[in-house]
Amino acid sequence: MSIGHPLKLSGESRIPAPERSVDPTTWAESSLPTLLDPRSVVDELHRIHLPHPGVTVLGVLAGDGRVVAGASFVVPERITDGWHLRNVLLAHLRHVVPHGLRRQSPVHSTVVLQCRDTPAGWTELDGAWMWALQDASVLHGLRCGAYITLTEEGWQVLGEHRRGRSPQAGSWARRAVSTVSELPSRERAPALSSMAVAIEGTRPRPALMPAAPVAQAVAH
Repeated sequence: MSIGHPLKLSGESRIPAPERSVDPTTWAESSLPTLLDPRSVVDELHRIHLPHPGVTVLGVLAGDGRVVAGASFVVPERITDGWHLRNVLLAHLRHVVPHGLRRQSPVHSTVVLQCRDTPAGWTELDGAWMWALQDASVLHGLRCGAYITLTEEGWQVLGEHRRGRSPQAGSWARRAVSTVSELPSRERAPALSSMAVAIEGTRPRPALMPAAPVAQAVAH
């Protein structure tokens, strides 16, 4: 299954708008919930989605830190503005988890894992994704959580300086595949493919099955 992309993709700037970006200092001082066991979260997201460089993984965590839902997808490189990235995350959240807007306090939290070749540290694009994660979480009634990078050096939680050597960005190619029918090509990854696993309360879907590629985004 797949999610129609809610964005107009023409004419985006390659530089994130300053007001739609979060710098490393601001992110570190945002009083975000600390992952109880970051290694297990990274391991579980990697096991389910097997991301390769260029793939973004969005995870939804329960209060005890367990991964209960998520989606993995590829966003075209030309989309770098936090507003558009927020819309991408919000569309996927609506697809995999009911909103929590009627609750007095959020029950679930969100995390993003960015799989890429380099660098492991913060970039301007990470700043746009951080802004997007914060805003999408609020709009869906969830708590904004950690932002993690996954490179050939291993994984790193930005703003917390917690890291590990395994899994790595290339681990997907070395692991036996049992949860999906096939892996997307590393060289020819579809621009807007996605894989989602939903929690109870959303519409039924085959669990852990990769979505069919979306030929092109639909402008509204």
